[in-house]
Amino acid sequence: MNSMDATAAHHTSPNATLVYDIRHSRYLNITGRCTLRCGFCPKQQGSRQIHQYQLALDKQPGVDDLLPLLGDVDTFDEYVFCGYGEPTLNLPTLLGVARAIKSQGGRIRVNTDGLGNLFHKRNILPELADCVDALSVSLNAQDEFTYLKHCQPRLKGSWQAVNDFIRMAPAYIKRVEVSAIDGLPGVDIPACRALVEAAGCTFKHRKLDIMG
Repeated sequence: MNSMDATAAHHTSPNATLVYDIRHSRYLNITGRCTLRCGFCPKQQGSRQIHQYQLALDKQPGVDDLLPLLGDVDTFDEYVFCGYGEPTLNLPTLLGVARAIKSQGGRIRVNTDGLGNLFHKRNILPELADCVDALSVSLNAQDEFTYLKHCQPRLKGSWQAVNDFIRMAPAYIKRVEVSAIDGLPGVDIPACRALVEAAGCTFKHRKLDIMG
């Protein structure tokens, strides 16, 4: 989640936020499901809220739930799929909404853990390439031991899968940024940067407990 100055939120129920604004971007919260159980994630610490937003969902929203909430694409620098879960787990909604935004000239970024290919058992990057301008991938470790310790993936082979994803992604998506969090025990930021840049992606250095 990126930093503050949030100006709007839209709800399908008193307990669910599907759309919220941060600075000049509109954020889309399309699933509560996730492929990771990161120890540093507020969700794993019992929180359903990021800043003033309640992001836990009472259902997995479809395209028709999001379309009325998109607003005027000319108003926003970009639309960002980022919320309480991993957006590629609700791929039909992600693709349908993203295509609708692109048809109106909007820009799309997806915040992801990079495990969409592993989860769907196929390469989803060609589908994303059709309607996504940028990816922000969370890596958060320089080796498998550290990754398993902090990210606690639900799927076997996740470390290999996220690395395969970031190596493949630049061939499909023009802007691919991969992050690691400074402050997690054992995470070597220079080693993470080297791994990311060797894959042809841009490295983003994040700080622990700073959302944005």
